[in-house]
Amino acid sequence: MGRGKIVIRRIDNASNRQVTFSKRRNGLLKKVKELSILCDAEVGLIIFSSTGKLYDYANSSMRSAIERYNKLKEEHYQVINPASEIKFWQRETASLRQQLHYLQECHRQLTGEELSGLSYIDLQNLESQLNMSLKGVRIKKDQILTDEIKELNRKGNLIHQENIDQYKKIDLISKENAQLQKKVYEASGRSDVNRDVHPPCNISNRYDLQAPIILQLCQPQPQPQNNEDVRQIMGGKTHHLSQ
Repeated sequence: MGRGKIVIRRIDNASNRQVTFSKRRNGLLKKVKELSILCDAEVGLIIFSSTGKLYDYANSSMRSAIERYNKLKEEHYQVINPASEIKFWQRETASLRQQLHYLQECHRQLTGEELSGLSYIDLQNLESQLNMSLKGVRIKKDQILTDEIKELNRKGNLIHQENIDQYKKIDLISKENAQLQKKVYEASGRSDVNRDVHPPCNISNRYDLQAPIILQLCQPQPQPQNNEDVRQIMGGKTHHLSQ
């Protein structure tokens, strides 16, 4: 039983894709070396993996091969005619259309459409790719939720600390107010005691303490001019007292 034909398209499974890359890279390097030896050809090969790793081979020098390629490419474009240029761009357009069709087909398969032409292995690879994609999406979603929770906890801790600081300030102000009230009460008590011990005057209850005090000036008494006037004044006072 012969080996079945392999469909040339991107391998969905990452591990299978890496194994295939390693095998075919080694086979390609081997063929390039054989071609350079058997046919006396100047060969330069440059390969970049999907991870960005470089693999290259040149039987002489990679720099000389690239310079020779650039020189011949410039000469080729200088002598190219319009008809050949049109055919070149037509080929490029056809290639791009083919790539677009392949990408659209892959997109429809990832969304669960047009699966009738796929084999069991293809469906299994597609399922593995979807599971890997779903796992990546869930990891990213969990990471975003974790970051948001951490940020909310940080803001909550800041607000809690601000509340504690405000409570301490309020408590300090309350204590200061209590001390001030205590001092005012003590000063008020001492004033009341001083008034009880040393009353300024005896005021009858029939006087209104809130009534305004009215002062009036009296006429000045005449001063005695001589001894006779003094005796008259004194005699008048003695007579008034005897009555």
